[in-house]
Amino acid sequence: MRVSRAGLGLTLLMLPTFLVAMDMTALLLALPKLSASLGASGVQQLWISDSYGFMVAGLVITMGTLGDRIGRRRLLVTGAAGFAAASVAAAFAVSPLMLIVARALLGVAGATLAPSTLALITNMFSDERRRGKAIAMWATCQFTGGALGPVLAGFLLQHFWWGSVFLINVPAMVALVIAGRAVLPEFRSDQAGRLDPASVGLSLVAVLLVVYGIKQLAVASAPAGPAAALLAGAAIGFGFVRRQLRLDTPLLDLRLLRNRPLTAVLVALVFAGLAMAGTGLLVTQYLQSGLGYSPLASAVWFAPMGLGVAVGTMTAPALTRWMRPATAIAGGLAASAVGSLLLTGVHGAGGLPLLMTGIAVLALGTGPLFALGTGLVVGSVPPQRAGSAASMSETGNYLGGSLGFALLGVVAAAVYRSRMDGRSSSLAGAVAASRHLPARQGAELLDAARAAFTASLHVTGILAALIFAGLAVLTLAMRPAARPSAEHVVEGGQGPVDVVAAVVEVGREAGRADARGDDHAPPGERGGDGLAVTAGEAGGDGAGPAGRVGGGEQAGAALG
Repeated sequence: MRVSRAGLGLTLLMLPTFLVAMDMTALLLALPKLSASLGASGVQQLWISDSYGFMVAGLVITMGTLGDRIGRRRLLVTGAAGFAAASVAAAFAVSPLMLIVARALLGVAGATLAPSTLALITNMFSDERRRGKAIAMWATCQFTGGALGPVLAGFLLQHFWWGSVFLINVPAMVALVIAGRAVLPEFRSDQAGRLDPASVGLSLVAVLLVVYGIKQLAVASAPAGPAAALLAGAAIGFGFVRRQLRLDTPLLDLRLLRNRPLTAVLVALVFAGLAMAGTGLLVTQYLQSGLGYSPLASAVWFAPMGLGVAVGTMTAPALTRWMRPATAIAGGLAASAVGSLLLTGVHGAGGLPLLMTGIAVLALGTGPLFALGTGLVVGSVPPQRAGSAASMSETGNYLGGSLGFALLGVVAAAVYRSRMDGRSSSLAGAVAASRHLPARQGAELLDAARAAFTASLHVTGILAALIFAGLAVLTLAMRPAARPSAEHVVEGGQGPVDVVAAVVEVGREAGRADARGDDHAPPGERGGDGLAVTAGEAGGDGAGPAGRVGGGEQAGAALG
């Protein structure tokens, strides 16, 4: 009965995960039609598209910690109700301003969903092996939603009006509100203190300024404004960090970063997100402006990237039956580097199969990092801090994506302009300009622009390959020469610590505490329990509490 309830609860939790990811990508296809219907200006279109992501990025830290304090189920159900209401408001918006406000409210509600769902999974699945599979399914829904968002949006726009893109969220959110209280368990931290309003404000402003600066740096003609936003965000973020380190019950427990494996995984998640977002940006532009596909057709051809990540995350737990988790992560990242290099061979329409293969291999290889890495982040802390850890993971993912759009986008634009010698600043601009030129001159401009953009795609593929290869080497290089103790894992220790092996060692110590019946083990010991499952699978044992201890020891010895 308990197992079936957990499975039903997981299904319920996957609904908001899928829809939030889908909502972030579906609007890209609906934006032209809704902008024409509402008469939105270019600036208003930017706010319609960005207001959602800005609010998610700015509030996810607060919501993750808030769920630990007021109850994760309570926050999730409240957020789902708000998401449904804001979706209806967005669908029936009668002006650009109304839609911008509705999108911002969707972002506020969306910020409650991701950390709450991930933290609840850690409470619902006490068995490490089942928890690892559940987290993999959660991550799969996230990436599948992102991949299918534009495709579903294209179907809806062909048969209904643009508001249907938002209304599709309502039934699932209503189901979550109704069934959530009966199916999902409640969890809150007994050690939660008062929410610090100053920390909430500092985190919100700092993240918003940094994300805004990064996004605008890629498109602004004058970099002074975005640079000032970045500097101001960094200064406010520094103040936020200092305040968190002084508080007894901080909004975001930065002391978690003393856990070096957790820190290493967060860094890997940021840079993998950077490489994927930058590559995705160039590929989608290449499909539409370079090869001339419609937005819907481009979404279909681009779907292998999201589906590749989904397959990779689903198969990651099974890989640990035959290899160490660190090896699975590093091997996957090496495969992503190979997929990135395949993009350097793409030329013209004949290169479409190679393009699709490249993005599929690239995405598939990141699956072990996203599945096992996310499991490590939420599993390397005590249960009462899972929401805070989940919010750190989500913020890292979003910042990585923003950095990818900005940094790799800037590099690609520089390569393009250098190849065009001042004749064009963007491929889309060249396509538009070619329509107003004589046929011969227009064709010459278009050929030159497409060749220049293809060169940009090649450079982006090389940079992404270097990033993935570097992360693979980092993962393997952090394997310790000798098996570290749990104290070294938690406090930082001496020497490098393996991204997964260290958490396995902590999980081994936690397993001993469980075997002794010690429900009050120190936070460091209880913190490693999350990914020890996966390691237990590698150890080949996991039949029960004692079996999990044995499996963890075997895996710890193998990794150490």
